[in-house]
Amino acid sequence: MRVREQFDLKLKTLKELILELGSNAEIAIEKALHALLNKDIQTALKVINDDVIADKLEEEINNLAIILIARQSPVAIDLRRIITALKISAEVERIADLAVNIAKASIRIGKEPHHIPLEPLYMMIEKVKPMLSRALQAYIEEDVMIARSVAAVDDEIDNLYANIIPGYMEYSNQYPNEMNQITQLLFVGRYIERIADHTTNISEEVVYLVKGIRFDLNQ
Repeated sequence: MRVREQFDLKLKTLKELILELGSNAEIAIEKALHALLNKDIQTALKVINDDVIADKLEEEINNLAIILIARQSPVAIDLRRIITALKISAEVERIADLAVNIAKASIRIGKEPHHIPLEPLYMMIEKVKPMLSRALQAYIEEDVMIARSVAAVDDEIDNLYANIIPGYMEYSNQYPNEMNQITQLLFVGRYIERIADHTTNISEEVVYLVKGIRFDLNQ
């Protein structure tokens, strides 16, 4: 097999590993949110325990990328593809970590009833769920338009989170004994907002990959 063909196969493997890592993160988010909304401690614990899978996948991606740079000395678009893979894998791994944080928050709330309404969080959740898969689609297809559409949703999530903070803080007067629950739900809102930010960072890497120029899609 020619050197170029081998290199292309390795690049394909790199993308496949990132998709696997992304799928793992999406599942972790889904399970963590399920655990929170349904007070499912066992599912929350599974999210925490399974995080090691994401860590190992990121390490595998990093190792492959380093080998490709060392052995092939890539330039131009090939080098950008490897750099982008490294950056995206780091962002996805952080998203998986945030899913773990949501799971931990659900454990801290425990089985106690949700005295604080979760509807504001539902709105954030419904918007953040499809973001990662769309960002990864933009990466695989190297599609700048899809990447920009993901970033647009981030602005909506930022606005929702900004409204959640004062809304939940008002409940501290009505439910003074529920400060733990209020605090944990505020943390969850922050984690969801951070997931959206990291997903937008993935979109920025897609734009860099395609155009070779850095753009701040959070502006």
